[in-house]
Amino acid sequence: MSHAGAEATGLSIPRIPRIETLLSQMTPFEKAGQLSQLACHGPADEKTIAAVRDGLVGSFLNAPSLEHRNELQRVAVEESRLGIPLVFGRDVIHGYRTIFPIPLGQGATFDPDLAQKAAAIAAREASETGIDWVFAPMVDIARDPRWGRIAEGCGEDPLLTSQLGAAMVRGFQGTGGPHRVAACAKHYVGYGACEAGKEYNTTWIPERLLREVYLRSFQACVDAGVLTVMTGFNDLNGVPATGNEFILRAILKGECGFSGFVVSDWASIREMITHGLCADEPNAALRGISAGVDMDMAGRIYVDHLPGLIESGAVSAALVDDAVRRVLLVKHKLGLFERPYVQPPRQSVAVCEEHRAVAQQVVRESLVLLKNEGGVLPLARMERSIAAVGPLVDDPFEQLGCWAFDGRREDSVTVLTALRARFAGRAEIHFARGLPDCRSTDTTGFEEAARAAERADVTLAFVGENANLSGECRSRAFLDLPGAQQQLLERIARTGRPLVVVVMAGRPLLIEPICSLAKAVLVAWHPGTMGGPGIVDVLSGDVSPSGKLPVTFPRALGQIPIYYAFKNTGRPPGTDHRGIPTGTPLDPVGFETSYLDVDVSPLYPFGFGLSYTTFEYQDFSVSPIKARVGEPVTVRIRVRNTGSVEGVEVVQLYIRDLVASTTRPVRELKAFQRVALKPGESAAMEFALTAADLAFPGRDMKPTTEPGRFDVFVGGNSLAPLGGSFELV
Repeated sequence: MSHAGAEATGLSIPRIPRIETLLSQMTPFEKAGQLSQLACHGPADEKTIAAVRDGLVGSFLNAPSLEHRNELQRVAVEESRLGIPLVFGRDVIHGYRTIFPIPLGQGATFDPDLAQKAAAIAAREASETGIDWVFAPMVDIARDPRWGRIAEGCGEDPLLTSQLGAAMVRGFQGTGGPHRVAACAKHYVGYGACEAGKEYNTTWIPERLLREVYLRSFQACVDAGVLTVMTGFNDLNGVPATGNEFILRAILKGECGFSGFVVSDWASIREMITHGLCADEPNAALRGISAGVDMDMAGRIYVDHLPGLIESGAVSAALVDDAVRRVLLVKHKLGLFERPYVQPPRQSVAVCEEHRAVAQQVVRESLVLLKNEGGVLPLARMERSIAAVGPLVDDPFEQLGCWAFDGRREDSVTVLTALRARFAGRAEIHFARGLPDCRSTDTTGFEEAARAAERADVTLAFVGENANLSGECRSRAFLDLPGAQQQLLERIARTGRPLVVVVMAGRPLLIEPICSLAKAVLVAWHPGTMGGPGIVDVLSGDVSPSGKLPVTFPRALGQIPIYYAFKNTGRPPGTDHRGIPTGTPLDPVGFETSYLDVDVSPLYPFGFGLSYTTFEYQDFSVSPIKARVGEPVTVRIRVRNTGSVEGVEVVQLYIRDLVASTTRPVRELKAFQRVALKPGESAAMEFALTAADLAFPGRDMKPTTEPGRFDVFVGGNSLAPLGGSFELV
């Protein structure tokens, strides 16, 4: 695509008189300055202050304090020639001071409204310290748990990620006022499909798959009004995302209608030289601005080279003006021209009781009960003695998870603290860590842990990953428990006492060995500040677990990547198939898409999660059973609580398009809804399937809804039984 063609694909940006006046007055150097973000690792030095005064900085990343932020802003507003305010960004991923469960845990809630509340709280806490812009939500679709950044997104499904990502955008950005911040949808696009789960690695995604799976969550964020988008580090189909005109100008700014600005990830414009796409820094600046990257994060490539490129004619002034206009428009929408300074609050709201209560609620809803043999949970009221063991039972820092820069260990409430508070006067708590930390192989504490288990009626073991084992550049080749944690569980199991295992981790782990030892298994992700009280709420039975897996849990490493929305193939696997095929090349019966040495099915499917009660699905109906293309189809079902305690079920609706012009997945999530039911209570649920719900990229890559038969599945996970069918005519 030519540079002129690239400009033509961009959306027409609103013309604001103040912005147009500033643009007409700016020099090429000042324009390049607006497109440059500096990292701030401490108080600004004279060189940095001089750059701000000269208009050569548009944004700062990680200003160290409100005082330093306001001083830098004062220089920009009062001492630079044009007085354009700065915008201050920070990595606020799942909370600021009040740390919520990691985004993968928030995905397990299937609760967009709660995700929006959490993001709004993060925005309020961050904004009072001078942060205007947060680098969240991450809406990458991730189907390989070896990739460490799976912790930062909402899982494997585009619908779930789209709804939660859009909710987070609305929470961060609000509807106006002093507590809103600019959100940033990242990493655009396909970053989570990295080969072998290796960080920063190559991605190969056909355009149809790109549109069908990986672009949908970004479109949802654009529709929600997201102000900024960040490019990925990945090479996408041979062109790094930061220099990819097709995805940035043609799709994001053209088809998707994105009117905000695009920021590179850290120095990713310069990294196009290392990729082998660009020969030098001027060439990297040319490729970045031509592709549609409006701001250079931490690289200084634009400020050093764009003025020369404009002067030589290699880059048109109109192309640069479009980028500057986008940046200034975001600053205008944030109210920075009117309110450049942030006043310290009379009383900080950080980690206040209201925020803690919401964090505790997110923890409760994020917990996923995978096994509960014999109803060992909830902890019976007659339990007189509980053993609390494991390296994560009393670690206020590790429970915060990755990307919790501003969370403080002194604000965290651990499980041990919460257990002692909840069972004071009712049960004795026997505490033994067993291991110094998750990665330790020091077994000297095993016997102390075993003695604690022997003295108790039930043992609660808290194992998993350290916080720094997930997140950026935290890929793992093995997904079993690190260190000697599995051996610790085996030693405790030999005591014969009922064993409940709570797994805190930033990704799905290979937990089949855990499940073989434990009576109950609860996935708690990295739960954040209020992890202890939220987990104890569920263990004690005060709240029934309602979380559902936002990502498939594999049986074996060799199954990865594994996800529920796979294609059927010409020889689909049989039920629970495992073994050597018996067919011959001339007689293919017995050959199928499977493994010789492991069940082809997952250990736990997407959408799975148990409760302390049971739910029954009744009275399924589809109306009409024959509908014209474009006519909505209504799916109705009644859900009944058939157990003895109150519970919340996440009702999930999946479809399968049986015959289409391109092959379709065996199941696709099209709707979900949480419903709270008392014992014996039932609720009628209704879902409307529109033409947009049934559409997919056709052979021309445009959305199409085709006639044909569709199967409908409704239930509590992605293996929900067939409910009925309808036909589009």
